[in-house]
Order: sequence, then structure tokens, then C-alpha cells
Amino acid sequence: MKPDYGLSIWGEENFVIQGDTVNVAFGDRPSLLEITRAVRERGYRGPVLLRFPHLIRKQLDTLFETFEKAREEFSYKGEFHAVFPLKVNQYPSFVHSLISVSRERNYGLEAGSKAELIIAMALTPPGAPITVNGFKDKEMIALAFIAAQSGHKIIVTIEGINELETIIEVHREFSEGKETSVAPGIGMRVRLHSSGVGAWAKSGGFGSKFGLTSTELLEAYEMLRSEGLIDNLEMIHFHIGSQMGEIGPLKKALREAGNIYAELKRRGAENLNAINIGGGLAVEYSQHRPEADRNYSIKEFANDVVFTIQEIARQKGVREPDIFTESGRFVAASHSVLVAPVLELFSQEYHERSLRLKERGKNPPLVEELHDLYRAMGRSNAREYLHDALDHMESLLTLFDLGYIDLEDRSNTEILVNLIVKKAIRLLEPEDSRELKRLQNRIQEKYLVNFSIFQSLPDLWGLGQHFPVMPLHHLSRRPTRPACIWDITCDSDGEIAFDPEAPLLLHDIDVEEEEYFLGFFLTGAYQEVLGMRHNLFTHPTEAVVEFDEAGAWEIGEIIEAQKLLDVLEDLDYDTGLIDRRLKSLIEDSTQLDESQKRDLLGKLYLYLSENSYLKTVQSNEGKA
Repeated sequence: MKPDYGLSIWGEENFVIQGDTVNVAFGDRPSLLEITRAVRERGYRGPVLLRFPHLIRKQLDTLFETFEKAREEFSYKGEFHAVFPLKVNQYPSFVHSLISVSRERNYGLEAGSKAELIIAMALTPPGAPITVNGFKDKEMIALAFIAAQSGHKIIVTIEGINELETIIEVHREFSEGKETSVAPGIGMRVRLHSSGVGAWAKSGGFGSKFGLTSTELLEAYEMLRSEGLIDNLEMIHFHIGSQMGEIGPLKKALREAGNIYAELKRRGAENLNAINIGGGLAVEYSQHRPEADRNYSIKEFANDVVFTIQEIARQKGVREPDIFTESGRFVAASHSVLVAPVLELFSQEYHERSLRLKERGKNPPLVEELHDLYRAMGRSNAREYLHDALDHMESLLTLFDLGYIDLEDRSNTEILVNLIVKKAIRLLEPEDSRELKRLQNRIQEKYLVNFSIFQSLPDLWGLGQHFPVMPLHHLSRRPTRPACIWDITCDSDGEIAFDPEAPLLLHDIDVEEEEYFLGFFLTGAYQEVLGMRHNLFTHPTEAVVEFDEAGAWEIGEIIEAQKLLDVLEDLDYDTGLIDRRLKSLIEDSTQLDESQKRDLLGKLYLYLSENSYLKTVQSNEGKA
């Protein structure tokens, strides 16, 4: 049975294996390999980030439709609204696609900084909500007033009493000399006793960075009343953490926030009609069922939210509030796939023709025996000979460390053992797959892949977050090599280590003869905005893949990875000075004639117009 790389677990029916390739499960069902090659035919090389706006629409439809069904099932009287938190992905090609596919949903944006607020003010459709979270100064609050007076439906969430004092100050300034003045709605983020679970649990609980205590809530309420702004209090907000793996903590937080809402409502906050439950709706990243990232469905999530809030509202005799969510990861993660070519399989340097064996009898006895094992290995003895070879390698490396064998002997050892491993895999698979699984750590292959983990998968490096990985093609063949993935940064942390508990198996491909592409999935949330320019590898080339009403696909906008000089300019280098310096080094050289200078200058400016990712040539397929 050929593995599906967990596609049935994390794929959400967005992609499907058809024959030899993984394909988009939409429209004409193009393969990711076909799309990748279409991008490369236009001259783009290195890794490419494929964006699929139809998957953004699918996630939004799922979110809204599931909550609408929950409202219908429980006869819930409040409305459902959602906003996208820009911190999850601020890249324009994503945000523009998001706005385009969400217009029918009255979907808004959430901002956590001045720059994000400007994006929200410029791009949020009229009538769609804007929420403003995070710490704010007077300028940021004034921007929210400008947004409100420009016609936006905007709510500023108070994170502390000092922010409310600033809102009052700005309101006085904007309303001075006017009979009426439009002000933004006000939300109060509550510091719940309840906390989440997992890596982001500290977003909730009394130790949380954000929110008002119950004492501060009462103080804020009195301040709003005394300033005549109590009618602007529209929302209670909480957030107990991103990627909530369990539903239990959310239920507890809902009961706590719901009671706070009801208490304030009964005190006289008549326009307080919304509870914002923040984000946290988890995405399933696991490729192996025992390691599932969440223990609930989107239906269970929506039903629990609606039922719990409704129950409290009825018990307290208050209006059932509108429900807001800020589920960014759920909306964005699935829309992009990072595709990167494999540059090298490190065992491929081990060829029989590379052996430097001495005359028979002059090699160390264990090397001679390795050679005999390789030649004599068959299906009946493959397991035994594989064990012997691995043991011999340990002995021979120890002998080299002690100075008893030379470098050629060590080279022959490495080549012969790798040849034996490959032959054993071919002979044992699939009849004795349990034995190969037991030996996976000792026979793993290193795949050098043309991308930067620090740039494209920073949460893998920083948090140990898993991302689904699979080859784009050769899927009709059984993969046999336990794989460790190395990126091209000059850093030993730039790897996805082989995990015997969650093994990744890839194919044994000669990349000098054909290209081998890997896809890294669910990369659309946080990875781009958190990606770092380690070794000055930048955001990869990105391409938007669009489908028309008939299901035909085409590549829309392509944004190429930054050129070398552009990268340096972003770091505030004087690129003009660098250009002049490089040019003068060649033009002022006394060791070059004019023809050589022209040739070198031509090559220099060609390379300066390229990006940082590596380029290598395959004999059949072109550049990687």
C-alpha cells in the first residue's frame, strides 16, 4: 500500500493523489507539478509559493455556514460576524485575494498596529467590521476616530485603563466645538481566569499580557458612564490562545466571558451587544493520526460557542449577543503551498565506480568483507548482510579514528555501506518493512532542498511546529528512503530531522537526471510574516493560481523573490556605492584586458539581477 502522506488527515479534501501526482481537488484538477512547471517555464527558479484563493473562500464558507447552521439549530437571535487578524498574513497578494473572495460575507479585518490599521482602513469594504486590538498610543486611537468618521464600522478594544483615558482625551479633541461627533465603538478585552492549552496557552489566564481585570472592568465602566461614552461600549473581547487543540478550555472561557457580558449589560450598557471570542480555531497539521492537533470539529466548535453563550444570556435575562471571531489561522493556513526542488541526495555521491579498492588482500579485512557482502547480497540474506554492514561501518570508523586505516579505506567503507543499504531496501521492501522501520535511523537519506526553513517555516525552527511534507510526483511508486531534509542556509538548525515516530519516506531519485519537488503544506498562516532573512534568503517567488467559472486554471500574479541588490537596500546598504565599488574593482584591474573586463562586468550584473536561492542544472529538466 502506497502512503498518502497523511493527506486524508490534514488535507481537508483540498488536494488529491491522482496516479503519479498530487493534484488540486478543484476545477480541472491540475497537478501541483504541472502548475510548478508552468511557473518555471516563465523563467522563475528556486522555491515558489503557490497561492490558491479558492481555498480562502472555502474556509470562509465553512466558517460562516457552520455558525449559521448552529444559529438555526439553537434558534439563536444574535448575529455572526468575523474579521481576519492581519498579523497572520499581511502580504498584499494574500490580503487582496481575501478581500476579493469575502465580499459577499461582509468580512472585515483586525489590526494590531498602526500599519495594520492603515491596511484595514484602506481595504475593508464599506459596512464590514474593523476591530483594533493590542497596545495603542494616541496616534493609533486617533486613526480609529478618523476611520469611524470616514464611515467605517470600527471597534477599538481597550487593553488597559490608560488606553481608555487616551480614548476619552481623543474624543474630547475630535468633538470640541461640534454638536455631534462620530466615535468608534469601544470593546473591553477581559483578562479571564480561564487559559488555553499548548504553545499559546499564556494568551489567557490571570498572567496574560492583555486585558482588564474585573476591578478594571468596573472602573472602565464608570469612566465611560461619567464621560457620556457608555453607549459606545459595544463588545466584550477575549482570546485564550492560538491553535487550541482541545475544546474544554474554550467552554470554560465562554462561560466566564458570557457572565461578564451579562453583568455589564444588566448594569446599563444597553449598546453592549457583542462577544468577540478571538481566534484559536485549530488547524490539523499532523500527518499521523495518533498525533492529531485538535480533538474537535468545526461543527462542535460552533455549536459549543452558540449554545454556551445562549444558555448564559437566557439565564441572566439579557439579549443574546452577536458573536465575533478572529480565526486567522483557520482561514489562511491552507491557501498556500511552498514548492521546493531537491538539489541533492547525499548518498548519490556513493557510486560503485567511485570505489578505490586496493588489490585483493591489501584492503582491511572488514572492507574486503563489505565488498563481498555487497556482491553476494540477495533476498534471502539481505537482512543479515545489512546488519553486518552497519556493524562493520562502526568498527571501521573507529579504526580510522585510531589511525589503523587510511582515508581511502574510510571512503570505500562509506560507499560500500551505502550501496548495501540501497540494495537491501530494494530487496526487503515490502516483504520485511518492519525490519527497515527498525533500522530507519541508521539508513536515513539526507535531502538538500532549495529553500530556507528560517524564511519559509520559521515556526518549525522556533516552536517545533510540524508542517505536512510530501513529494509532488512519483506517487505511484513506493517511497523507500527515510528522509532528513536540509535547507540551504549555513546553519545546522536548518533541517527537518527524521522522526522515527512520525517517519517521512521519500523516493530514491537521481536529481542529476530529473527534478524532484517537495511540497510543504499549510504554510499560509504566520510563516510569511514571521520568516527571517537568515543568510539573506528572502521571501520566495509567489504565484497566484486562479480558476474561472468553468474550472480552468491559470497563473495570475507572479511576484519574484527579491534580487540581491534589493535585499541589501532593504538593510540600508548604499547599493549605489556597492555597485560603483564592484564595478571599479573590475575596471581598475591591471590583470585584465578590456575583453575580460567586459565579460566579467556582464556576468556580475547578471548575477546581481538574480535572487539568493541556488541554481543548478539537471541534464534533462533545466534549472532548480
